[in-house]
Amino acid sequence: MHVTSEQRLDDGVLERGFTLGEIPGILWTPGSASAPAPLILMGHPGGLSRMYPRLAARARHAAADGYAAAAIELPGSGDRPRLADVDEARADLRRALEAGEPVGDGIVDRLILPLVGEAVPEWRAALDALVALPGIGGPVGFAGGPISIGVRLAVVEPRISAAVLFAGSFVPRAMFEEARQVTVPLLVLLQWDDEGNDRQMALDLFDAFGSREKTLHANMGGHTGVPRFEGDDGSRFFARHLR
Repeated sequence: MHVTSEQRLDDGVLERGFTLGEIPGILWTPGSASAPAPLILMGHPGGLSRMYPRLAARARHAAADGYAAAAIELPGSGDRPRLADVDEARADLRRALEAGEPVGDGIVDRLILPLVGEAVPEWRAALDALVALPGIGGPVGFAGGPISIGVRLAVVEPRISAAVLFAGSFVPRAMFEEARQVTVPLLVLLQWDDEGNDRQMALDLFDAFGSREKTLHANMGGHTGVPRFEGDDGSRFFARHLR
């Protein structure tokens, strides 16, 4: 892990850009802490620069609650080498949605499964490097999406103690079996009118989760219309499980 930039934000949060091999990422840590901070891994749909304003706002909210937060670039996104098959599947998905046609399982599998297969080992490698830094300790939470990446991480990564999952992406049917293996506490956020998501599939996935504690928050509005108060609810959720 190599730190590439460092700045102190106006609220005292320390923001550090880093690379892990060829994977870029950003780490935010609270301005002052008397003990190692729990860590929240912030998932996002890709394009770290494009997503920066939203990620930074989420991270600063987390830092105000005493958490460190980190994000890494998805495979095939930002300045990373493109994944031709994934790009083709994304284009097929866009065409189907614009035409009002059903989105077939084949498109979803070609789009999501390669990302899950590559991103999850990268997240675990990043987690190894992050928890070794001074000032960061366990436990660890995951917040964001794509939801299939969060599902796989919750199954294979024992250091993750709780997850806030954003139900804003299509889910391969193969992920439903993995969802049944998830046991950590979950808070799932669903935008009821999300034009790019299969609402019924999101509800079925929530039903499949094996966690004894799982909560679904469904709000009216489109993909980017998650209410601000959900950030406060997420804080209370993590306070119960990361403290």
